[in-house]
Amino acid sequence: MVIIGMMKMCVGVYCYHYTSEAAREGARWAIVRGSSSGQETTADAISTYVKTLGYPALTPANMTVTVSWAGFPTGVTCTPNNNPCDNPGNMVSVTVNYAYPLSIPFLGSRTLNMSSTSTVIIAQ
Repeated sequence: MVIIGMMKMCVGVYCYHYTSEAAREGARWAIVRGSSSGQETTADAISTYVKTLGYPALTPANMTVTVSWAGFPTGVTCTPNNNPCDNPGNMVSVTVNYAYPLSIPFLGSRTLNMSSTSTVIIAQ
């Protein structure tokens, strides 16, 4: 039971690593799709991109992706369709939440909620 529990927790740490990597990849994808790139993106497009990355052991159905834009350096939050939000020099934040189903024999099941946020400045 201890060995199986340790293996399940190691898979949980593995899932957290990929949750944080998914947030970073979503932010990287968003920064090159700003208003001056000719490929402007939306929060739904970023969410779809992150969920289709195909990281091992992550189930897209257990993943929630939240995207927000803010002016830099003020940090004032604005809506995605507001023109100054996705201009180069402003910030985009991608938050990925993952519900990891942890099941250890004889101890029951529970869900571990993992979250990671990546905030970067829009380049294009």
